[in-house]
Amino acid sequence: MSKKSVAVVMGGYSDEYIVSLKSGQLIYDSLDRNLYDVYKVVILRDEWYFLDENNRKFQINKGDFSVTIDNKSLKFDVCFNIIHGSPGENGILQAYWDAIGQKYTGCDFYQSALTFNKKDTLAVLSKYGIPSAKSVYLRKGEEINADEIVENLGLPVFVKPNQSGSSLGISKVKEKSELIAATEIAFKEDDEILIESFLNGMEVSVGVIDYQGETIVLGITEIVPNNEFFDYEAKYEGASEEITPARIDDETRIRVEEIAKRAYNSLGMSGFSRSEFILMDGVPYMLEMNTNPGFSPASILPQQANVYGIAISDLCGNEVEKALNKNK
Repeated sequence: MSKKSVAVVMGGYSDEYIVSLKSGQLIYDSLDRNLYDVYKVVILRDEWYFLDENNRKFQINKGDFSVTIDNKSLKFDVCFNIIHGSPGENGILQAYWDAIGQKYTGCDFYQSALTFNKKDTLAVLSKYGIPSAKSVYLRKGEEINADEIVENLGLPVFVKPNQSGSSLGISKVKEKSELIAATEIAFKEDDEILIESFLNGMEVSVGVIDYQGETIVLGITEIVPNNEFFDYEAKYEGASEEITPARIDDETRIRVEEIAKRAYNSLGMSGFSRSEFILMDGVPYMLEMNTNPGFSPASILPQQANVYGIAISDLCGNEVEKALNKNK
């Protein structure tokens, strides 16, 4: 039986591309070479290219996502999508791959677009009984009434871009006088922002995947940031303590697992996901769901897989097999 060709697709258009390259490298290293021919493809705003083992670049043909090397055309059986942020986590790449008939890992374009929009995700999940913080939604150019916002939400509040990852552009605002400046920071990342009431509790990050036909919670990780909150530095530069499994009682653990699975299944998800919750009085309040979470060796999902007892090679291989068998 001939081996299937897998392109590990990494990079992206946002500042998260650096993390994506590390995630892609781990997946590239982990996929079983007895089963797959594994290749690297990097997608950046300026260029899409195939990278061979000698680090030579070959341009990707966007007409059919193929590459020509030494006058031979190579088409991929599966694209392993590990782009964080745009265009791999917001549905753009998935819609393009659907249009050209290219198989890929992870969720479909609709789920990607929906979950990348924090406001819409939380609105949908509220219909399934999943609570979240009180919030105010603003578009760029709209008038901002700081008095009204503080009266409605109290202080402190979190100001965040509606569609962005890796905690980019997020501020914790403790004084009303700081609010306008915080909205300007968030608007640099996105034209829509959310201002959310402060939830005073433990932050947990919950990995949920569909593995061998079953939705499983890979792990619940307690986040203890050294900074004010779980920001970019805490996520990627070691300024946090991540404890897996989280230090919670069994009753709370079961409640978190149930709500995390319900969110995953309610949205029709597939592939890797990592949801962030704040636990207050044993109740998990959802912050967001990431459909292409960080997968570098330092990232939470690989840590959870290790504790759960699933090898990274099996985790990645499961994704490839699901994509190969999709729509057969």
